[in-house]
Amino acid sequence: MAQVPSNTPTACLALADGTIFYGRGFGATGITVAELCFNTAMTGYQEIMTDPSYAGQIVTFTFPHIGNTGVNNEDDETGDPVAEGMVVKWDPTEPSSWRATARLSDWLTSRNRIAIGGVDTRRLTRAIRAQGAPHVALAHDPDGNFDIAALVEKAREFSGLEGLDLAKDVTCAQSYRWDEKRWAWPEGYSRQDNARHKVVAIDFGAKRNILRCLASAGCDVTVLPATATAEEVLAHNPDGVFLSNGPGDPAATGTYAVPMIQKVLEQKDLPVFGICLGHQMLALALGAKTIKMNHGHHGANHPVKDHETGKVEITSMNHGFAVDSQTLPDGVVETHTSLFDGSNCGIRIADRPVFSVQHHPEASPGPQDSFYLFERFAEHMDNCKSA
Repeated sequence: MAQVPSNTPTACLALADGTIFYGRGFGATGITVAELCFNTAMTGYQEIMTDPSYAGQIVTFTFPHIGNTGVNNEDDETGDPVAEGMVVKWDPTEPSSWRATARLSDWLTSRNRIAIGGVDTRRLTRAIRAQGAPHVALAHDPDGNFDIAALVEKAREFSGLEGLDLAKDVTCAQSYRWDEKRWAWPEGYSRQDNARHKVVAIDFGAKRNILRCLASAGCDVTVLPATATAEEVLAHNPDGVFLSNGPGDPAATGTYAVPMIQKVLEQKDLPVFGICLGHQMLALALGAKTIKMNHGHHGANHPVKDHETGKVEITSMNHGFAVDSQTLPDGVVETHTSLFDGSNCGIRIADRPVFSVQHHPEASPGPQDSFYLFERFAEHMDNCKSA
């Protein structure tokens, strides 16, 4: 089966099952191989492409107007795009935002990322939902020369994300301090100069805006690499420890992260807060297990129920693995679940200031329903200091 546009295609998306999508290429030329997922967010394509949690993946955007606000120098979540490529319905238009400093296509070219437009993304999304996240090869050739058989074979040879520790590929090379706060009109990004708490953040692939949220909540943040030991963490004498988002198979990253977290948890009055991969790392350290999802959760419109307040929050998500709630040990409370599929979205240790969530409460991009979690982390640190 192949969906072929009337004009000459300059890009091709080949699925491992032999399905071919033709379209118009933009951005860099060449071939890339990855897992394919879809994202339902209507805004934030620059943040999505630079989210380290997308390492090893190509993103299909279900919203058709991708590129219409261009890109700028402030919205990157890390230094360079991490997602391997992008698939869109319509070709990007000229940017129409006062914040734009470049066109999306030029930005992708300069960052060596391949994109394809003119694809029936609704059909592609339905296929992902029905069959699971496929392995794909994405090619862009301005002359339209494609070896289809070779592309399909490349997709079939892709090993997939299970068993891959990708956190080590996107983490920082050395420790650093972070004091930049959330963007606000009209000053933009300001600095935290009156921090109340010392926080060590473990970088499994941390988004910049998550670090900004910690700073805005009154934290003086020191970021350590994913491979940091418990001794290195505790040497900073932190008031709290943060476990960041990140890509790959949590069980693979857990081979070195879980022992560190378990030793940190021996400090009974030390608050710990985890997000996304950090949530999964905490669950593994407590004795639970993680599972690969059929097509994962990627978007900014995911309803999550907080079972302790009864509230439903609309959240931003990006994960292909989930904590198996059936394996949570005694003493660990399931606090949040997805209203899409009932999967686990949050846990806490009973009677201790240790908690985590699967979703991204910093809302970059997405709604801000869950920002209170950063304030809860700060409140836990206040309470422990008072005690």
